[in-house]
Amino acid sequence: MLRIVILGAAAGGGVPQWNCGCPVCRSARQHPKLQSTQASIAISADDEHWFLINASPDLRQQLTSTPPLHPKQDRLRHSPIAGVILTNGEVDAVAGLLSMREGSPFTVYAHPRVLTILKTNSIFNVLSESNVKREAIEIDGVFEPTLPDGSASGIEVLPFAVAGKGAWYLEGSAIPGGENADGDTLGLRIADKATGRHFFFIAACAQVTSELKTRIAGAPLIFFDGTVWRDDELIAAGLGTKTGQRMGHISMSGDSGALAALADLGIARKIFLHINNSNHALLPDSAERRAIEQAGWQIPADGTEVIL
Repeated sequence: MLRIVILGAAAGGGVPQWNCGCPVCRSARQHPKLQSTQASIAISADDEHWFLINASPDLRQQLTSTPPLHPKQDRLRHSPIAGVILTNGEVDAVAGLLSMREGSPFTVYAHPRVLTILKTNSIFNVLSESNVKREAIEIDGVFEPTLPDGSASGIEVLPFAVAGKGAWYLEGSAIPGGENADGDTLGLRIADKATGRHFFFIAACAQVTSELKTRIAGAPLIFFDGTVWRDDELIAAGLGTKTGQRMGHISMSGDSGALAALADLGIARKIFLHINNSNHALLPDSAERRAIEQAGWQIPADGTEVIL
């Protein structure tokens, strides 16, 4: 059995974003149920040891709000978190690691390009490698994350490349790990070895290719990039100058958007993650929300649990 907790569903900045007065952020300040922290999930095969998929800047708040991730009551210092699996090197995926610097052992799993980004940024030295191991994962290389004592977790992870881009903050500068873009954006197929049940986690994706369609067809569950409703959303709203594609994210709508591209693939449950505050699909009474729900998609609240 796989137990999944959605720690946060929002894109970078969360909802509401601290300096944003857009309609979604204004509504979220008035209605706390609309608020969401930055995207991350936690998974467990035994209800005792947990692995995070990405470590968002909101991680401390997310852990405090999630009882299964609390220390055991009879332990002075303890964490059930055995590891963190990173799908990219963006701030919203790695900044939360800095909130895990207090000495509990765990392992960071990431593509060598992302591990190089961490290694070349001295602030991540607060995570002593004698205590926090860093293990490289390879595209299309299946691995089983381990528990702190080195035993098997019962979880099988297959990382695969999806269309995307490198971290924003590295644009215009020498890129750690070289110019080859392989590994900048990963999707994950995560399975329970005991039951074979599996799901896909794809929080960033610029294009749904025919190869990706074949890979995810018939899946019991997918978490997928829901950053923007339309490609020029931030520009049209006066919130930015970049399109979704320029940021490495597919839109929900449009002929080549996620709703159209992932229709008719036989996916049992489809959940959007990494949803930007500019996206009106976050508003329950919006036309955008009605459209995604009619297409069989869900926008989750923080703390939503899924059992596979």
